[in-house]
Amino acid sequence: MLEITPASVVQVIFLAREGAIAEAQLRDFIAGLNEDDKAELTAIAWIGRGSFEAEDLAEAVDTARAEATIPTEDYLMGMPHLAENLEAGLEALDIDVTGEEEDLL
Repeated sequence: MLEITPASVVQVIFLAREGAIAEAQLRDFIAGLNEDDKAELTAIAWIGRGSFEAEDLAEAVDTARAEATIPTEDYLMGMPHLAENLEAGLEALDIDVTGEEEDLL
């Protein structure tokens, strides 16, 4: 199972939706995550965009660790539809974030 908290993923989703106005906050937030959380966040986004299936989560996380050549915040912030990919990834992994979303609103 994932080590990254659903609240952290939701925070990235909300900041990504804010666009340029929250760019510095998003960059700092992702940069502040530990390496495991960064790999898992990347894997969730990959699952959401269809690069991996939910049942291949462990492989996606391992691939994210192995292929990390630039800072995760740069990679993810350059990903088109980051918020949507993370939402779809959470859904594919059957992770309910309703409570976390309400806390941030």
